[in-house]
Amino acid sequence: MILEVAILNVKAGLSVDFEKAFKEAQKIISSMEGYISHQLQKCLETADRYILLVNWKTLEAHTEGFRGSSEYQDWKKLLHHFYEPFPTVEHYINLMEEQG
Repeated sequence: MILEVAILNVKAGLSVDFEKAFKEAQKIISSMEGYISHQLQKCLETADRYILLVNWKTLEAHTEGFRGSSEYQDWKKLLHHFYEPFPTVEHYINLMEEQG
């Protein structure tokens, strides 16, 4: 399993609109091949900051399957205009799972 991690800095004052858009967008990502689960959490210390955590079966399910899909274009239209700066996305693997 791969964990996608993105820190989302939403433009000031747009958090309510972003949260509404994300409710729609999560339907897109949760329908994708290789998707397992996701969490969107709001930062307590920094206004308009969120963390998005998505579990994928494989790295390629995210980087090729999701990002290469027509559904990703809908995701982009719903969400990408909210970010400033655009988020860096990183992928992690759980070493404890790998070791058994």
